[in-house]
Amino acid sequence: MSYVFPRHTQASYPVAVSGEGPYLIDETGRRYLDASGGAAVSCLGHGHPAVVEAIKAQVDRLAYAHSAFFTTEASEALAEHLILRAPEGLGRVYFVSGGSEANETALKLARQFHVENGQLGRHRFIARRQSYHGNTLGALAVGGNAARRAAFDPLLMPASHIAPCYAYRHQRPEETAEAYGERAAGELEAEIQRLGPESVAAFIAEPVVGATAGVVPPVPGYFARIREICDRHGVLLILDEVMCGMGRTGSLYACEQDGIAPDILTCAKGLGGGYQPIGAVLAAQRVYDTIAAGSGAFEHGFTYIGHATACAAALAVQQTIEAEDLLDNVRRQGAALRTALEDRFGNHHHVGDIRGRGLFIGLELVADRASKEPFDPTLKLSARIKKRAMAEGLVCYPGGGTADGRRGDHILLAPPFIVTAEHLEELVDKLGRAVDGALDETPAAQTVGQA
Repeated sequence: MSYVFPRHTQASYPVAVSGEGPYLIDETGRRYLDASGGAAVSCLGHGHPAVVEAIKAQVDRLAYAHSAFFTTEASEALAEHLILRAPEGLGRVYFVSGGSEANETALKLARQFHVENGQLGRHRFIARRQSYHGNTLGALAVGGNAARRAAFDPLLMPASHIAPCYAYRHQRPEETAEAYGERAAGELEAEIQRLGPESVAAFIAEPVVGATAGVVPPVPGYFARIREICDRHGVLLILDEVMCGMGRTGSLYACEQDGIAPDILTCAKGLGGGYQPIGAVLAAQRVYDTIAAGSGAFEHGFTYIGHATACAAALAVQQTIEAEDLLDNVRRQGAALRTALEDRFGNHHHVGDIRGRGLFIGLELVADRASKEPFDPTLKLSARIKKRAMAEGLVCYPGGGTADGRRGDHILLAPPFIVTAEHLEELVDKLGRAVDGALDETPAAQTVGQA
């Protein structure tokens, strides 16, 4: 009998007892290739000796000291590492325990920045549909994941949601990518004008949309236009890199590839690689300076911010990524994985799109490729694929509601940065069997056939 409150009360989960590189091992000895790093978390895989040793060494010295009384060597060193590599203008780091906390913190920081500037009317936040920013109430309110919001909607603060930059679904046949990006960014301009520029605190977006839409990168020029709109109206730009950042897309910060810097950036997941719970909020120096010159105190805090052991683990993860030149491996193996997926699924009757950056790749499944019509959500195709993949010894991250919050299915892949060609071959082979097996038992797909 278990006393754990699980994510789903009707699910039965294998017991993970150990990890070895890109594999997880359950109590029966069965090995699972962790092709999604859990939820894009385990960037170094499992059991990396450098990180394990760093955690042990930190606990031997000091496990925890409350940040209202002390700073620690570990938090100072990690903050320095992140800022010295950060996009221009970012100058301070606020450590938290995960992605939801990071985005909750970013919202409150944006609000207090405007209060300190005497702009008390700036309290509105704009985000995008098909986004996900976390499960705390503030983060959930700005998120665009309809399923996660539904039960808690009466508790959520008002927030505006514009269309995502989602070329597969929203780019018109006659539009260039640049023209589409201009049109998509124009929705932010229109919403700011509708609300009144003096009332808008910030716009929050994922540079590469993760779990809700299945790894959707922006078209060229989109975020440059977003940055210009925010600057013109005095609106802060918050970039949520919780899932797509810390090397996942091939650069340490995902926004590097879009040539912009935010006012506030959030990261987690790959920051600590799952070895300890940690997230971070990177703030522009001007944001920090405004608060420092005003009240002096950010009216916010959690018990475990700047946790010494978590910071030591994260620093070891980031130092290992550099020492082993793993960002280069992300770029090389990411390109190889895209090629292998195109070879296996490029002509598949039910795979409409393969997209992403680096080792962050999504496959969108459709009932009909020509019309891009999604499967009926009652078929629960993504859940079928997850179950089939686990039976094959593969951990991937299928999701539903991809197209519009209710309809659509995708598979998110985010394997560890240490993967080799042999791991990718195993991944694609097992994923192919899982997808085809799930479709074989899906009534709406049986009459179409698979490539």
